[in-house]
Amino acid sequence: MKKEDILHLEKLMNFLSRHFLKKNHWEDVTKTEWSYIGLELNDLITSHYSDKGIQKAPDQLGTNYLYEHLIINKLKKFQLNENAVLSRPNLAKLTLIVSVLGYSSYIDFINANTESFNFSDLRIDMNNVKMNTALLDRLVGCWYSYNRNLPDNPLLAKEDRIWRSAMEIYKSETTGEYFIERSGGDHHKYFGKVTAYSDYVFIIMNSNTFIRQRHFISRIKDIKEKLKNPEYKLHELHFISTCISFNQEPIALFEIFRKAERKSFISDSISFPIDSDEIPESIIKQLEDTESNRIDYR
Repeated sequence: MKKEDILHLEKLMNFLSRHFLKKNHWEDVTKTEWSYIGLELNDLITSHYSDKGIQKAPDQLGTNYLYEHLIINKLKKFQLNENAVLSRPNLAKLTLIVSVLGYSSYIDFINANTESFNFSDLRIDMNNVKMNTALLDRLVGCWYSYNRNLPDNPLLAKEDRIWRSAMEIYKSETTGEYFIERSGGDHHKYFGKVTAYSDYVFIIMNSNTFIRQRHFISRIKDIKEKLKNPEYKLHELHFISTCISFNQEPIALFEIFRKAERKSFISDSISFPIDSDEIPESIIKQLEDTESNRIDYR
């Protein structure tokens, strides 16, 4: 293995660490945790075979494949001796791993993850105002975001579709801040920070693959009173989302965040026909009104 191959493999193992355990580096993951990740990947592989209608038995990973073969025999050996002669991992297995995570190939994964997230670039601070951590704690988890990214003239829209993005909000173990990661089309990824003051929620996100920043603002009326009720559950949020499009046009959208079950969570962005059974009926009703789903900034 060349050093470049090692760096690519390290990128994959760090990605798996963050994706499944929210740990930033492979060295922070224990042998038991690597076994857990392997089991999760095998479940995804089984589902992948089923979804594709593949008749043969799934080509699953060995119980300790990640830890023994990739961590011990590759990354740790290289750490001890950069001149060690190491054989390359099975490319078919690496491709299988990334394919169930939404990538077309191992090379596609490497190209889509060439830049790391830099959360420190993002700032939303309000001096002398106490952050509403009780609300932020309720936001932690998996979410789907629904919107209709319409052209200036809705009559020019090629198809009537609803875009669903996948998001996860989590609290950093090291800084205590609340982070968000969001899927985009063609494996684009967004990453950002979530803050809440009083009954307002603010999100600011950057992309890891191109220069684009998005901003979200929402208000949950009387949230302090609502949070006093232990039975209260936050299932849906309405945001105004703003960004600059690729043709330098300002965009402002109405977006609906809907809480999702982690067990059935799909981490990709998907475009659905507006009458799709995959879209909750209440979401369709809210997004059908074209005029209220694109804000006139002129």
